[in-house]
Amino acid sequence: MKKITLVLLFILSSFCVKAQSYVGFLTDNYSGVNSVISNPANITDSRFKLDINLVGSSFLAGNDYYGVNVMDAFKDDYSFDTDAEKSPTSDNNAAINVDIMGPSFMFNLNKKSSIAVFTRLRSMTNINEINGTTIDDLDNDASEDFNINEGDFNIFTHAWAEFGVTYARTLMQKEQHFLKGGFTIKYLQGGGSGYARGKNVSVDYDADGTDLGGGETTGNIISSGEISYGRSDDFDNEDYEFELTDASGFGVDLGFVYEWRPNHADYVETNSKGDSYVRKDKNKYKLKLGLSITDLGGITYDDGLDDTYNIDNPTGVSEDDISDADDFDDILNSFYTLEESSNGIKANLPTALHFNADWNFNGKFYVNLNTDFSLTAKGKDDASRILNVVSLTPRYESRGFSFYLPLSVIEYNGFQAGAGLRFGPLYLGSGSVLSVLTSDNTKGADFYMGSKISIKQRKTKDKDGDGVIDKLDSCPKEAGPIENNGCPVEEKQDASEIDTN
Repeated sequence: MKKITLVLLFILSSFCVKAQSYVGFLTDNYSGVNSVISNPANITDSRFKLDINLVGSSFLAGNDYYGVNVMDAFKDDYSFDTDAEKSPTSDNNAAINVDIMGPSFMFNLNKKSSIAVFTRLRSMTNINEINGTTIDDLDNDASEDFNINEGDFNIFTHAWAEFGVTYARTLMQKEQHFLKGGFTIKYLQGGGSGYARGKNVSVDYDADGTDLGGGETTGNIISSGEISYGRSDDFDNEDYEFELTDASGFGVDLGFVYEWRPNHADYVETNSKGDSYVRKDKNKYKLKLGLSITDLGGITYDDGLDDTYNIDNPTGVSEDDISDADDFDDILNSFYTLEESSNGIKANLPTALHFNADWNFNGKFYVNLNTDFSLTAKGKDDASRILNVVSLTPRYESRGFSFYLPLSVIEYNGFQAGAGLRFGPLYLGSGSVLSVLTSDNTKGADFYMGSKISIKQRKTKDKDGDGVIDKLDSCPKEAGPIENNGCPVEEKQDASEIDTN
């Protein structure tokens, strides 16, 4: 029984994740190519001419069962059994999200459209409706009897790679109203997927229930219900290591961004010919609204297996028999009844709806409201799922430096506060660092960092100082009035000075 206890505790300790990657950073107008993962429309009318992401990693974690004081946890006398705060219920949940953005770039095709190409590795795990009292019982002395009415549960995990191409274009630019849209097509390469789901599962453990003869007894496990167990071929291995497989698929992201620009005229330069230039180096909105749907699609693993077992066993299975089994497959096939088996499994992406509102106070100070809402039902057998989140992020933003303070309410985790920054080619932060450092009951933590190389939009220049910017100045090196398009006026020779002799 101790073997089972350690396995379940390991599973529990590993679910430490939240919803969105790169919390805070993606609201920055200088997040560049990274911003396509939340809304593909972001890249056009960008503050960049060219943006290259070298590498970025985001690791997020959280659950609604286990809470710790992180600062105390590093002390020698700290005990997770007695000092950690547990919140066991009949419906404990968790999720896992690891997101690595590899070499990626974006650039402008012309004044109205942009393109991006990105690479990405992702891994997500969802654990739903686990009976937390089970974990508590299994963490106690194995000699004690217990009865577990687990009911229904679902565990799903998936790892995959993405190669994406994004196109975005300005759709409308009429005085104070601006609208842009974009889409991403993603080629998906599977890295492996597995899931388990239970229906009406119950377990009754009798510590002295089986007589092995000679007066020796061992624990006996009586169970009932149904368990389905699906996995890709590479997941059917105790020594699984992530590597790309032959399984593939496609995904799609769609997004729109609207900007309200009440002072739009302040960002337009015009010469006497009527030629005009809209400044690209400045954010021109007072209010920006974004709406997107991400991760439509999935991957089919043709070599996958889906087995359903009836685990009704009224006489029970001895604890020693389970401990002696080679692996999970051996336990199921040796002691329970295979009812159905099929080939091929589908792993759907974590489809989500994102809404974003960004208010610009004075050009450098902003406040952002962001929501990420899962469109995948909780406990869905064949799909990853993000956790629902609402974030309010005040930030300071400039060309070379940004600083943000995300305040979030996250499904399972509750309230979290963090901080992040962008400085030159580096970006790093955490949506939970302030909570982790101050809370006695931390149920989640996250961290991200990365680096990039960028060429920003140039500031408007007026080398000769005549009030006509160089882009509209017919004589950018010689001062002249706007009426003459920035060129000096040639003085005509006075008739009285002409020598008539």
